[in-house]
Amino acid sequence: MISFRLSGALVAAGIFSALGARPADLSAQEQQTQPSVFIDCQARNCNQQYFRTEIDWVNWVRDQEVADLYLFFTRVPAGGGGQIYQLDFVGQGDAEGYEESIEIPTLPTDTEREELDRIVQGISLALAQFAVAQGYRELVEIRFDGLGVGGGAQDLVSADEVNDPWNLWTFNLSGNVNTDGEDRREDREIRTNFSASRVTPTWKMNFRAGFNGRRIVRERTDEPTFINEQNDWNGSALAIYALAESWSLGLRAETGRVIRANQDFRLEVTPAIEYSFFPYAEANRRSLTAFYAIGPAYRNYIEPTVFGESEEIRWEHAFEVELAQRQRWGETSISASASQFLHDASLYRMNLEGDVDFRVFRGLNIFGNARVSWVQDQIFLAAEGLTSEEELLNLLIQDQTFTWRYNFGVRIRFGSIFNNVVNNRFGPGFWW
Repeated sequence: MISFRLSGALVAAGIFSALGARPADLSAQEQQTQPSVFIDCQARNCNQQYFRTEIDWVNWVRDQEVADLYLFFTRVPAGGGGQIYQLDFVGQGDAEGYEESIEIPTLPTDTEREELDRIVQGISLALAQFAVAQGYRELVEIRFDGLGVGGGAQDLVSADEVNDPWNLWTFNLSGNVNTDGEDRREDREIRTNFSASRVTPTWKMNFRAGFNGRRIVRERTDEPTFINEQNDWNGSALAIYALAESWSLGLRAETGRVIRANQDFRLEVTPAIEYSFFPYAEANRRSLTAFYAIGPAYRNYIEPTVFGESEEIRWEHAFEVELAQRQRWGETSISASASQFLHDASLYRMNLEGDVDFRVFRGLNIFGNARVSWVQDQIFLAAEGLTSEEELLNLLIQDQTFTWRYNFGVRIRFGSIFNNVVNNRFGPGFWW
């Protein structure tokens, strides 16, 4: 497998030119003489219309069975706040055995167009290399106008490569106000968030703080106007250390005010350990992890609980196993988790969740997700219970022992697999 990292200088220097007619000018039979590419992507900025417009010398097919090249498109957040786009190219049919991998780094200050252009240039480079390797020598030429010379975004670097005054720390501050209403109804929500993070190959640290204020007004015909205000805040700190190739240690501290959970103040400190059965570098395509956490939690309640507590410190522990796969046949993940209070073994919670998107055969996919939970740990519930308004508007967490949600569907695709024409007239907004 050929693997390389696409740097900013290389992206800026590469110039790609299609030779001969474009796919849109060719018949379906003639188009089959060009590389057929199927792209499988769930990540942000996977703008297939933009890719088809900018790279018009290959066939972007909609059925992976007829593709010469299968493109996996994934991304992971970078330590500096940008993104690392991982592009894996796998040959099919006559190109079976061809594999190539590209990493495209972007900066947190890049606009969406800048990110898209960098991705397009990276894909173009890889597709041009595939076309040459497979004998499509009359389709494209590659020219380089001086590597490392000229414009282009900066590449991502590590702390020992530059004099970084921020020492790899990144900060984010955001806030927004949402409000809507009618003659007899008003909803208003205010959110502010702050975060700071630092990521190195050995350490991962993150600090967050936020405020959420919500106001609900409902005018009623025969009763006084109902007004509810909830002002919550939260703060958390996370530190993760790469103990060994497959082992990681973590420590999380969390504090806040959660009115919906009857908690005027809460504080938790939770050490944890995680084991990865596959290398962490393969997480975009497959992962199997297990982690265990244990620690104390302090809660000061707004109203006395069903157990008669106004405040308490309780120890609890949690365990989770998660398996995720993303292959040419589709993608699937399943996780099982459980938590329990140590002072009373009957107070526990168990969760089972799964997602699947599976290709049955050409043009037919089934997809779905489901989650079920067995709940026996709601020690925070207020003894007085909920008013009818709080229950109908779901303002406070209600007493429950079992929760579930699911979504399943079928996707059928048929028709032309060679139509690469892009027509932007009457955009998506016209179709409601």
